[in-house]
Amino acid sequence: MATATLDLQGLNFNLSEEHLAVQEAARDFAQNELLPGIVERDNEARFPAQQVKRMGELGFLGMMVSPDYGGGGMDTVSYVLAMEEISKIDASASVVMSVNNSLVCFGLEAYGTEEQKRTYLTRLATGETLGAFCLSEPEAGSDATSQATTAEDKGDYYLVNGTKNWITNGNSSGICLVIAQTDREKKHRGINCLIIEKGTPGFVVGKKEDKMGIRASDTHSLLFTDVHVPKANRIGDDGFGFKFAMSTLNGGRIGIAAQALGIAAGAYELALKYSQERKAFGKQIFDHQAIQFKLAEMATKIEAARLLVYKAARLKDEHKDYVQAAAMAKLFASDVAMWATTEAVQIHGGYGYVKEFHVERLMRDAKITQIYEGTSEIQKLVIARELVR
Repeated sequence: MATATLDLQGLNFNLSEEHLAVQEAARDFAQNELLPGIVERDNEARFPAQQVKRMGELGFLGMMVSPDYGGGGMDTVSYVLAMEEISKIDASASVVMSVNNSLVCFGLEAYGTEEQKRTYLTRLATGETLGAFCLSEPEAGSDATSQATTAEDKGDYYLVNGTKNWITNGNSSGICLVIAQTDREKKHRGINCLIIEKGTPGFVVGKKEDKMGIRASDTHSLLFTDVHVPKANRIGDDGFGFKFAMSTLNGGRIGIAAQALGIAAGAYELALKYSQERKAFGKQIFDHQAIQFKLAEMATKIEAARLLVYKAARLKDEHKDYVQAAAMAKLFASDVAMWATTEAVQIHGGYGYVKEFHVERLMRDAKITQIYEGTSEIQKLVIARELVR
Protein backbone atom coordinates (compact mmCIF):
# COMPACT_ATOMS: atom_id res chain seq x y z
CA MET A 1 0.00 0.00 0.00
CA ALA A 2 1.31 3.47 -0.91
CA THR A 3 2.28 5.74 1.95
CA ALA A 4 1.99 9.52 2.12
CA THR A 5 4.41 11.89 3.76
CA LEU A 6 3.56 15.25 5.26
CA ASP A 7 5.85 17.81 3.67
CA LEU A 8 5.88 21.04 5.64
CA GLN A 9 8.97 22.14 3.69
CA GLY A 10 10.86 23.03 6.85
CA LEU A 11 8.30 25.61 7.85
CA ASN A 12 8.41 26.96 11.38
CA PHE A 13 5.15 28.29 12.73
CA ASN A 14 6.61 29.82 15.89
CA LEU A 15 5.71 33.50 16.09
CA SER A 16 8.37 36.06 16.94
CA GLU A 17 7.95 38.88 19.43
CA GLU A 18 7.45 41.22 16.47
CA HIS A 19 4.65 39.00 15.15
CA LEU A 20 2.95 38.94 18.54
CA ALA A 21 3.24 42.73 18.82
CA VAL A 22 1.55 43.18 15.42
CA GLN A 23 -1.18 40.73 16.40
CA GLU A 24 -1.83 42.57 19.68
CA ALA A 25 -1.87 45.98 17.98
CA ALA A 26 -4.40 44.74 15.41
CA ARG A 27 -6.55 43.17 18.12
CA ASP A 28 -6.57 46.37 20.18
CA PHE A 29 -7.46 48.47 17.14
CA ALA A 30 -10.28 46.13 16.18
CA GLN A 31 -11.78 45.99 19.66
CA ASN A 32 -11.38 49.67 20.53
CA GLU A 33 -11.89 51.45 17.22
CA LEU A 34 -13.74 49.10 14.85
CA LEU A 35 -16.25 47.45 17.17
CA PRO A 36 -17.97 50.66 18.33
CA GLY A 37 -20.63 51.58 15.77
CA ILE A 38 -20.14 48.49 13.62
CA VAL A 39 -23.83 47.53 13.59
CA GLU A 40 -24.83 51.03 12.49
CA ARG A 41 -22.20 51.10 9.72
CA ASP A 42 -23.46 47.74 8.48
CA ASN A 43 -27.10 48.85 8.57
CA GLU A 44 -26.35 52.08 6.72
CA ALA A 45 -23.75 50.54 4.36
CA ARG A 46 -21.51 53.41 5.51
CA PHE A 47 -17.82 53.34 4.59
CA PRO A 48 -15.63 53.44 7.75
CA ALA A 49 -13.65 56.47 6.60
CA GLN A 50 -12.38 57.49 10.03
CA GLN A 51 -11.36 53.94 10.92
CA VAL A 52 -9.60 53.42 7.58
CA LYS A 53 -7.69 56.64 8.10
CA ARG A 54 -6.50 55.26 11.44
CA MET A 55 -5.49 52.03 9.74
CA GLY A 56 -3.20 54.08 7.53
CA GLU A 57 -1.76 55.94 10.51
CA LEU A 58 -1.10 52.64 12.31
CA GLY A 59 0.64 51.14 9.28
CA PHE A 60 -1.97 48.53 8.34
CA LEU A 61 -2.39 49.69 4.73
CA GLY A 62 1.18 49.16 3.56
CA MET A 63 2.43 46.45 5.86
CA MET A 64 4.65 44.57 3.41
CA VAL A 65 5.85 47.59 1.41
CA SER A 66 9.51 48.53 1.78
CA PRO A 67 10.22 51.43 4.15
CA ASP A 68 11.85 53.10 1.11
CA TYR A 69 8.30 53.73 -0.12
CA GLY A 70 6.67 54.50 3.22
CA GLY A 71 5.67 50.95 4.14
CA GLY A 72 6.23 48.82 7.22
CA GLY A 73 8.63 46.35 5.61
CA MET A 74 6.89 43.47 7.41
CA ASP A 75 6.51 39.88 6.29
CA THR A 76 3.38 38.12 5.05
CA VAL A 77 2.92 36.33 8.37
CA SER A 78 2.58 39.69 10.13
CA TYR A 79 0.03 40.70 7.52
CA VAL A 80 -2.16 37.61 7.95
CA LEU A 81 -2.02 37.94 11.73
CA ALA A 82 -3.32 41.49 11.48
CA MET A 83 -5.92 40.50 8.86
CA GLU A 84 -7.25 37.75 11.12
CA GLU A 85 -7.68 40.03 14.14
CA ILE A 86 -9.33 42.84 12.20
CA SER A 87 -11.59 40.39 10.32
CA LYS A 88 -12.83 38.92 13.61
CA ILE A 89 -14.56 42.25 14.18
CA ASP A 90 -15.04 44.03 10.84
CA ALA A 91 -14.67 42.29 7.50
CA SER A 92 -15.65 45.50 5.70
CA ALA A 93 -12.53 47.18 7.07
CA SER A 94 -10.32 44.16 6.45
CA VAL A 95 -11.24 43.92 2.76
CA VAL A 96 -10.11 47.55 2.34
CA MET A 97 -6.84 46.52 3.97
CA SER A 98 -6.58 43.36 1.86
CA VAL A 99 -7.05 45.08 -1.50
CA ASN A 100 -4.63 47.88 -0.65
CA ASN A 101 -1.93 45.52 0.64
CA SER A 102 -2.28 42.31 -1.39
CA LEU A 103 -3.35 43.58 -4.77
CA VAL A 104 -2.46 47.23 -5.27
CA CYS A 105 0.69 47.80 -3.17
CA PHE A 106 2.11 44.35 -3.88
CA GLY A 107 1.53 44.65 -7.61
CA LEU A 108 3.12 48.09 -7.83
CA GLU A 109 6.13 47.19 -5.75
CA ALA A 110 6.75 43.89 -7.53
CA TYR A 111 6.29 45.09 -11.11
CA GLY A 112 6.15 48.87 -11.20
CA THR A 113 8.93 51.19 -12.37
CA GLU A 114 10.86 53.26 -9.88
CA GLU A 115 8.99 56.34 -11.02
CA GLN A 116 5.63 54.59 -10.53
CA LYS A 117 6.64 53.50 -7.05
CA ARG A 118 7.76 56.99 -6.04
CA THR A 119 4.66 58.59 -7.53
CA TYR A 120 1.95 56.16 -6.41
CA LEU A 121 3.21 53.49 -4.00
CA THR A 122 4.32 55.91 -1.29
CA ARG A 123 0.84 57.46 -1.17
CA LEU A 124 -0.81 54.06 -1.00
CA ALA A 125 1.48 52.56 1.64
CA THR A 126 0.97 55.43 4.05
CA GLY A 127 -2.79 55.54 3.60
CA GLU A 128 -2.70 59.00 2.03
CA THR A 129 -4.93 57.46 -0.62
CA LEU A 130 -6.48 54.05 -1.23
CA GLY A 131 -6.07 51.75 -4.18
CA ALA A 132 -8.53 49.74 -6.24
CA PHE A 133 -7.85 46.64 -8.34
CA CYS A 134 -10.07 46.73 -11.43
CA LEU A 135 -10.30 43.35 -13.14
CA SER A 136 -13.93 42.15 -12.95
CA GLU A 137 -16.46 43.16 -15.59
CA PRO A 138 -20.11 42.38 -16.33
CA GLU A 139 -18.99 39.46 -18.53
CA ALA A 140 -15.52 38.83 -17.09
CA GLY A 141 -15.51 37.42 -13.58
CA SER A 142 -13.90 34.01 -13.24
CA ASP A 143 -12.94 34.20 -16.94
CA ALA A 144 -10.47 37.08 -16.63
CA THR A 145 -9.34 36.69 -20.25
CA SER A 146 -12.67 38.02 -21.54
CA GLN A 147 -11.86 41.70 -21.06
CA ALA A 148 -14.30 44.02 -22.80
CA THR A 149 -12.59 47.16 -21.46
CA THR A 150 -10.20 48.33 -24.15
CA ALA A 151 -6.97 50.33 -24.04
CA GLU A 152 -6.40 51.46 -27.61
CA ASP A 153 -2.75 52.24 -28.38
CA LYS A 154 -2.53 55.85 -29.59
CA GLY A 155 1.25 56.17 -29.71
CA ASP A 156 2.27 57.92 -26.51
CA TYR A 157 -0.96 57.17 -24.65
CA TYR A 158 -3.82 54.66 -24.38
CA LEU A 159 -7.47 55.50 -24.95
CA VAL A 160 -9.48 53.51 -22.39
CA ASN A 161 -13.15 52.62 -22.75
CA GLY A 162 -15.23 50.17 -20.74
CA THR A 163 -16.84 49.28 -17.43
CA LYS A 164 -15.51 47.53 -14.34
CA ASN A 165 -17.86 45.89 -11.85
CA TRP A 166 -17.77 44.98 -8.15
CA ILE A 167 -14.73 47.12 -7.42
CA THR A 168 -13.77 47.28 -3.75
CA ASN A 169 -12.75 50.82 -2.71
CA GLY A 170 -14.48 51.91 -5.91
CA ASN A 171 -15.49 55.32 -4.60
CA SER A 172 -12.95 55.82 -1.81
CA SER A 173 -9.82 55.04 -3.82
CA GLY A 174 -7.63 57.59 -5.54
CA ILE A 175 -5.48 55.21 -7.60
CA CYS A 176 -6.84 52.37 -9.72
CA LEU A 177 -5.03 49.50 -11.42
CA VAL A 178 -7.15 48.82 -14.49
CA ILE A 179 -6.87 45.66 -16.59
CA ALA A 180 -7.78 46.30 -20.24
CA GLN A 181 -7.48 44.66 -23.67
CA THR A 182 -5.12 46.35 -26.14
CA ASP A 183 -4.84 43.67 -28.84
CA ARG A 184 -7.76 41.24 -29.00
CA GLU A 185 -6.04 39.00 -31.56
CA LYS A 186 -3.34 38.22 -29.00
CA LYS A 187 -6.01 37.20 -26.45
CA HIS A 188 -4.54 37.14 -22.92
CA ARG A 189 -1.15 38.24 -24.27
CA GLY A 190 -2.75 41.44 -25.51
CA ILE A 191 -3.92 42.63 -22.08
CA ASN A 192 -2.31 45.51 -20.15
CA CYS A 193 -2.54 46.94 -16.65
CA LEU A 194 -2.76 50.74 -16.45
CA ILE A 195 -2.57 53.10 -13.48
CA ILE A 196 -5.48 55.54 -13.65
CA GLU A 197 -6.05 58.25 -11.07
CA LYS A 198 -9.43 59.49 -9.91
CA GLY A 199 -10.26 62.82 -11.50
CA THR A 200 -8.93 61.83 -14.90
CA PRO A 201 -11.39 63.15 -17.54
CA GLY A 202 -13.81 60.46 -18.68
CA PHE A 203 -13.40 58.36 -15.50
CA VAL A 204 -16.70 58.18 -13.62
CA VAL A 205 -17.70 56.25 -10.50
CA GLY A 206 -20.92 54.34 -11.11
CA LYS A 207 -23.53 52.94 -8.79
CA LYS A 208 -22.81 51.56 -5.35
CA GLU A 209 -23.80 47.92 -4.89
CA ASP A 210 -26.32 47.03 -2.17
CA LYS A 211 -24.67 43.90 -0.82
CA MET A 212 -25.62 41.03 1.48
CA GLY A 213 -22.36 41.24 3.44
CA ILE A 214 -19.29 43.44 3.91
CA ARG A 215 -21.86 46.21 3.56
CA ALA A 216 -19.67 49.02 4.89
CA SER A 217 -17.05 48.51 2.19
CA ASP A 218 -17.80 50.61 -0.89
CA THR A 219 -18.29 48.40 -3.91
CA HIS A 220 -18.94 50.31 -7.13
CA SER A 221 -18.91 49.99 -10.87
CA LEU A 222 -16.35 52.23 -12.63
CA LEU A 223 -16.94 53.68 -16.09
CA PHE A 224 -14.25 54.78 -18.57
CA THR A 225 -15.13 56.86 -21.61
CA ASP A 226 -12.25 57.97 -23.87
CA VAL A 227 -9.88 58.17 -20.90
CA HIS A 228 -6.35 59.23 -21.90
CA VAL A 229 -3.70 57.26 -19.99
CA PRO A 230 0.02 57.98 -20.58
CA LYS A 231 2.19 55.05 -21.66
CA ALA A 232 4.29 55.78 -18.56
CA ASN A 233 1.33 54.48 -16.50
CA ARG A 234 1.48 50.99 -17.98
CA ILE A 235 2.83 48.37 -15.57
CA GLY A 236 5.37 46.10 -17.22
CA ASP A 237 5.92 45.44 -20.90
CA ASP A 238 3.16 45.57 -23.49
CA GLY A 239 0.91 42.53 -23.00
CA PHE A 240 2.00 41.88 -19.40
CA GLY A 241 -1.40 42.75 -17.88
CA PHE A 242 -2.91 39.28 -17.64
CA LYS A 243 0.20 37.79 -16.08
CA PHE A 244 0.30 40.75 -13.69
CA ALA A 245 -3.30 40.13 -12.63
CA MET A 246 -2.83 36.41 -12.08
CA SER A 247 0.39 36.85 -10.13
CA THR A 248 -1.15 39.53 -7.94
CA LEU A 249 -4.26 37.45 -7.28
CA ASN A 250 -2.10 34.52 -6.12
CA GLY A 251 -0.89 36.68 -3.25
CA GLY A 252 -4.31 38.20 -2.74
CA ARG A 253 -5.73 34.77 -1.98
CA ILE A 254 -3.60 34.63 1.15
CA GLY A 255 -5.17 37.86 2.36
CA ILE A 256 -8.71 36.64 1.70
CA ALA A 257 -7.91 33.30 3.35
CA ALA A 258 -6.79 35.25 6.42
CA GLN A 259 -9.99 37.28 6.27
CA ALA A 260 -12.08 34.10 6.14
CA LEU A 261 -10.06 32.69 9.04
CA GLY A 262 -10.73 35.81 11.08
CA ILE A 263 -14.47 35.74 10.35
CA ALA A 264 -14.64 32.08 11.43
CA ALA A 265 -12.55 32.70 14.55
CA GLY A 266 -14.61 35.74 15.49
CA ALA A 267 -17.83 33.74 15.25
CA TYR A 268 -16.33 30.89 17.24
CA GLU A 269 -15.17 33.20 20.05
CA LEU A 270 -18.63 34.78 20.29
CA ALA A 271 -20.30 31.35 20.32
CA LEU A 272 -17.95 30.00 22.99
CA LYS A 273 -18.58 33.03 25.20
CA TYR A 274 -22.34 32.84 24.71
CA SER A 275 -22.40 29.12 25.49
CA GLN A 276 -20.95 29.84 28.94
CA GLU A 277 -23.46 32.61 29.66
CA ARG A 278 -26.71 31.15 28.35
CA LYS A 279 -28.52 28.58 30.49
CA ALA A 280 -31.03 25.97 29.37
CA PHE A 281 -32.53 23.08 31.33
CA GLY A 282 -30.81 24.26 34.48
CA LYS A 283 -27.23 24.51 33.23
CA GLN A 284 -24.96 26.41 30.86
CA ILE A 285 -25.61 25.36 27.30
CA PHE A 286 -21.87 24.63 27.01
CA ASP A 287 -22.46 21.69 29.35
CA HIS A 288 -24.79 20.09 26.81
CA GLN A 289 -22.92 17.62 24.64
CA ALA A 290 -24.59 18.84 21.45
CA ILE A 291 -23.05 22.31 21.96
CA GLN A 292 -19.69 20.89 23.03
CA PHE A 293 -19.49 18.88 19.81
CA LYS A 294 -20.25 21.94 17.71
CA LEU A 295 -17.60 24.04 19.45
CA ALA A 296 -15.02 21.26 19.33
CA GLU A 297 -15.47 20.84 15.59
CA MET A 298 -15.38 24.60 15.07
CA ALA A 299 -12.11 24.92 17.02
CA THR A 300 -10.53 22.03 15.10
CA LYS A 301 -11.46 23.24 11.63
CA ILE A 302 -10.41 26.81 12.42
CA GLU A 303 -7.04 25.59 13.63
CA ALA A 304 -6.60 23.57 10.43
CA ALA A 305 -7.48 26.64 8.37
CA ARG A 306 -5.01 28.72 10.38
CA LEU A 307 -2.19 26.28 9.62
CA LEU A 308 -2.97 26.41 5.90
CA VAL A 309 -2.96 30.22 5.95
CA TYR A 310 0.31 30.36 7.89
CA LYS A 311 1.91 27.86 5.52
CA ALA A 312 0.99 29.90 2.45
CA ALA A 313 2.29 33.07 4.12
CA ARG A 314 5.57 31.41 5.10
CA LEU A 315 6.13 30.07 1.60
CA LYS A 316 5.58 33.54 0.15
CA ASP A 317 8.00 35.06 2.67
CA GLU A 318 10.63 32.44 1.79
CA HIS A 319 10.18 33.15 -1.95
CA LYS A 320 9.01 29.61 -2.59
CA ASP A 321 6.15 28.52 -4.84
CA TYR A 322 2.99 29.32 -2.90
CA VAL A 323 0.34 29.12 -5.65
CA GLN A 324 -1.14 25.80 -4.54
CA ALA A 325 -0.82 26.61 -0.83
CA ALA A 326 -2.62 29.94 -1.28
CA ALA A 327 -5.45 28.33 -3.24
CA MET A 328 -5.82 25.56 -0.65
CA ALA A 329 -5.84 28.10 2.18
CA LYS A 330 -8.52 30.22 0.53
CA LEU A 331 -10.67 27.24 -0.46
CA PHE A 332 -10.61 25.65 2.97
CA ALA A 333 -10.72 28.80 5.11
CA SER A 334 -13.66 30.26 3.19
CA ASP A 335 -15.63 27.02 3.54
CA VAL A 336 -14.83 26.93 7.25
CA ALA A 337 -15.94 30.56 7.60
CA MET A 338 -19.31 29.87 6.00
CA TRP A 339 -19.87 26.73 8.07
CA ALA A 340 -18.58 28.09 11.39
CA THR A 341 -20.63 31.28 11.21
CA THR A 342 -23.77 29.26 10.50
CA GLU A 343 -23.01 27.07 13.51
CA ALA A 344 -22.41 30.17 15.64
CA VAL A 345 -25.85 31.49 14.70
CA GLN A 346 -27.34 28.09 15.62
CA ILE A 347 -25.62 28.09 19.02
CA HIS A 348 -27.02 31.55 19.72
CA GLY A 349 -30.50 30.38 18.80
CA GLY A 350 -32.97 33.22 18.32
CA TYR A 351 -30.39 35.73 19.52
CA GLY A 352 -28.13 34.70 16.66
CA TYR A 353 -30.71 35.97 14.21
CA VAL A 354 -30.61 39.56 15.47
CA LYS A 355 -27.96 42.14 14.70
CA GLU A 356 -27.08 42.98 18.31
CA PHE A 357 -25.19 39.71 18.79
CA HIS A 358 -22.98 40.16 15.69
CA VAL A 359 -22.93 36.54 14.46
CA GLU A 360 -25.59 37.08 11.78
CA ARG A 361 -23.37 39.80 10.26
CA LEU A 362 -20.36 37.48 10.32
CA MET A 363 -22.42 34.83 8.52
CA ARG A 364 -23.39 37.33 5.81
CA ASP A 365 -19.78 38.53 5.55
CA ALA A 366 -18.42 34.99 5.28
CA LYS A 367 -20.16 34.18 1.99
CA ILE A 368 -18.13 36.59 -0.12
CA THR A 369 -14.87 34.85 0.83
CA GLN A 370 -16.04 31.89 -1.26
CA ILE A 371 -16.55 34.19 -4.25
CA TYR A 372 -14.14 37.11 -4.65
CA GLU A 373 -10.51 36.91 -5.75
CA GLY A 374 -11.34 33.57 -7.33
CA THR A 375 -14.42 31.48 -6.49
CA SER A 376 -14.05 28.18 -4.64
CA GLU A 377 -14.51 26.42 -7.97
CA ILE A 378 -11.60 28.36 -9.45
CA GLN A 379 -9.44 27.47 -6.43
CA LYS A 380 -10.12 23.79 -7.10
CA LEU A 381 -9.01 24.25 -10.71
CA VAL A 382 -5.82 25.98 -9.56
CA ILE A 383 -5.08 23.22 -7.04
CA ALA A 384 -5.74 20.47 -9.59
CA ARG A 385 -3.50 22.17 -12.15
CA GLU A 386 -0.70 22.44 -9.60
CA LEU A 387 -1.00 18.76 -8.69
CA VAL A 388 0.27 17.71 -12.12
CA ARG A 389 2.54 20.66 -12.92
